Amino acid sequence: MNNYIYLDHAATTPARPEVIEAMTEAMQLHYGNASSIHQMGRTSKGLLEEARSVFAASINASPNEIVITSGGTESDNMAVVKTAEKYGYKGKHIVTTNVEHPAVRRPLNYLKNQGFEVTELAVDRNGLISLEQVKEAVREDTILVSVIYGNNEIGTLMPITEIGQYLDGLDHKVAFHTDAVQAYGTEDIDVKEQKIDLLSVSSHKINGPKGIGFLFINEELPITGLVLGGEQENKRRAGTENIPGVIGFQRAVEIRQAEKKRIREEYQALKSRCLAELDASGIDYEVNGSVDQSLPHILSLHIKGIPADKLLIHLDLARIAVSIGSACSAGNVDPSPVLEALYGSNHPAISETIRLSFGYGVTEDDCRTVVAKIKKAVDFLAET
Repeated sequence: MNNYIYLDHAATTPARPEVIEAMTEAMQLHYGNASSIHQMGRTSKGLLEEARSVFAASINASPNEIVITSGGTESDNMAVVKTAEKYGYKGKHIVTTNVEHPAVRRPLNYLKNQGFEVTELAVDRNGLISLEQVKEAVREDTILVSVIYGNNEIGTLMPITEIGQYLDGLDHKVAFHTDAVQAYGTEDIDVKEQKIDLLSVSSHKINGPKGIGFLFINEELPITGLVLGGEQENKRRAGTENIPGVIGFQRAVEIRQAEKKRIREEYQALKSRCLAELDASGIDYEVNGSVDQSLPHILSLHIKGIPADKLLIHLDLARIAVSIGSACSAGNVDPSPVLEALYGSNHPAISETIRLSFGYGVTEDDCRTVVAKIKKAVDFLAET
């Protein structure tokens, strides 16, 4: 949209022109079913496997450990539910945090109804858990630990490497899953070094198409598919492969891997610029979570005394897109579980928080404009 400042990249991102071009070509030329044995089918199959190798290399995995899915939600669901079903005979205890994405939290609630016990580790005021909390929670009947890599609302980065390496050193196997949907685009991930067994990724968070993602599954953890039907994805995910989506996703990953260091620095500079402008503006605000130990593209702000829903409307009328929570909870009027985990249920931040998230095309001038518009809206709302 012309003259629209988009600061909601944690919700979804615009597709890069290179991605659109690659997908357009794929839809025109590579429409053969990858399960067919004719030449066009074999071509699609080759493209699918080439993309799988790119996805695997981006996290230091093997191609056979990558299952292509419809996105982060399916990947999270598959990781949590199918691991529990596969290893439930060994124990029915799962460890997680109280700030997980709904795509993890709701499958865990489903498993509770199936007789599993779920321990939720409480985060501190920065949105962090510690390795010590994990050590205290893990038991002999624990079969799975699921901890979000970087929080989708406040950006906090969890100690994933420390947790993975600790779990790997236990006498009994505890599968380790992390939802890396927000972190994949900016953080350096090595599933072998970090001892991660299951990792969820979504294309539309890194300027790729919607409706495509992958789940990394350690080859020593042979869980079965969540979507049943045909024998695609080595019998782990049924359904005709979305070749244009896969090719678009591959192009987005190639670009992001090549530019990750620069992108991380650019997003961090945008965050710093917004904070500097906020400090200079005189707006009474507080950052939710940690400024330093967080994803570079997410900035959660408690604008004190100003209802977030009213502020969002003013910014939208000024052609600025921000969020008051996770887009995956759109239409949900319930308080943010993440903010409640930080502050409790009655803290003003629950209803006075907006989230700015940076991405492709955002400039430091945009940050200056946005803070100026926030200041104007805050001054107006304070007087009414």
